[in-house]
Amino acid sequence: MSNTQKKRTRVDIYGQPYTIVGTESSSHIRLVASMVDETMREISSKNPSLDINKLAVLTAVNAMNDYIKLKDRLERLENELNRAKD
Repeated sequence: MSNTQKKRTRVDIYGQPYTIVGTESSSHIRLVASMVDETMREISSKNPSLDINKLAVLTAVNAMNDYIKLKDRLERLENELNRAKD
């Protein structure tokens, strides 16, 4: 199977089954799902009254926040590397 062919991977996130379709490996999809599940459970343990929709949105906000921080850090490091090359 080519890396560009889509694969179906079944995962459980916060007790709900999902079938994820994508080109990433099944192990990668399972890792991502596990991290989402872990984050949802962590947020839920601190805010047990949240309904699943709010919990999912807060999980997405946390993930996007982490992504932006990493993207900014990568950009700064790339700039430093480019300056060091000059």
